[in-house]
Amino acid sequence: MHAGTVQQRGGRPETSAVSLSALTTGFVRLSRPQADNAKMSTFDCKAWTYDAPYPAGLKITTIQTPRANDIKSLGTTPHMLLKLKACALNPVDIQMMNLLASSWMPGKNKPKTTVCDFSGEVIAGGRTGFIQHDEVFGITMKPFDEAGGALSEMAQFNMANSCAVKKPASWTHEQAAAIPLVWLTARTCIENVAYHVESHPSKRLAVLGGSSAVGIYTILIAKRRGWKVITTSSSRNRDFVTNTLKADAHVDYTTQNVRSEVSKFEPVAVVDCVGGTECIGLPSSKRYISIVGDKTSRSSMGGPYTYYNFLSYHAPLQWIRWAKGYFGLGESYDVVVLELKKEWLQEAVDTLRPEEIFIDSSFNFEDAKKAFERLDTGRARGKVVVKIQN
Repeated sequence: MHAGTVQQRGGRPETSAVSLSALTTGFVRLSRPQADNAKMSTFDCKAWTYDAPYPAGLKITTIQTPRANDIKSLGTTPHMLLKLKACALNPVDIQMMNLLASSWMPGKNKPKTTVCDFSGEVIAGGRTGFIQHDEVFGITMKPFDEAGGALSEMAQFNMANSCAVKKPASWTHEQAAAIPLVWLTARTCIENVAYHVESHPSKRLAVLGGSSAVGIYTILIAKRRGWKVITTSSSRNRDFVTNTLKADAHVDYTTQNVRSEVSKFEPVAVVDCVGGTECIGLPSSKRYISIVGDKTSRSSMGGPYTYYNFLSYHAPLQWIRWAKGYFGLGESYDVVVLELKKEWLQEAVDTLRPEEIFIDSSFNFEDAKKAFERLDTGRARGKVVVKIQN
């Protein structure tokens, strides 16, 4: 049994669709190019790549992508070639740059593409079911694959580790790019706590970091299910989370005792979007889910990877906590990564209105470094997006 699990009604975990092994093959292990790639003709385009940790290693370069006629025969799983219109940045993009560029792995100094969230126009759909000129948006779990990152004029996406759906006409490409990672992560968190919340009369949930991009959609989904939600943020975002997102209660983490105030709300479960241990083991809580782990640093990789980062003292503590919950000796606990489910991404299309897509700031392709700087402040409310081309 490993981390990255979904709780079943019987109390025993069930392996999630994106397990830790998927995470290590996706976010951690460098992929090998398909043997046929060397025989293929290529097309040059501009992309932001890195060959050293962020920020020094990030630069604009020219990369080669397969030509449209080659996409159908590429690899053993469906691929598609996109003309990118927009992408959205996430902390994990910086974390992957730092992890992969500083690792001991072979090929670490070869320039790699970056950014997971994308929106664009299909040049060649290959065997994906998409056709030329379809407008699609989605996410790749392996942006460091050859020509596989979204911060590029063109990219190829392997659907074995990507997920995409058609973009609604009512959404801009910037809005579409802002959704995949945060929506799928929020949806995964809700799925992980749903049994515990729904089975309790109070239906009370705590969301730590309600103004974060994942926190926003966790609150929205929870409220649509009729749950009561308490959330944390600074006072600057109080009106946003209570009036716009309709959270039932708010705690200002800058002036209040978070554990004490959240405990008074008596949540049945906690979704942690910021990291730390402040609200672990609340008397009323039956389930605690984190997308970060115990760490609070923004520069290092979070999620289930933290279970295996034995250079940190957090890893053994998380394992002990998980084991105690699994054997019924305490609060059920896990650190999760998003589940790559196309039907969940389609739910966003079917349920989200354009005004429910929150963009903090938008930057031109040439100013991508400024976009990363904004993201790295930790103060963005909503998504930081990059417009790639019209």
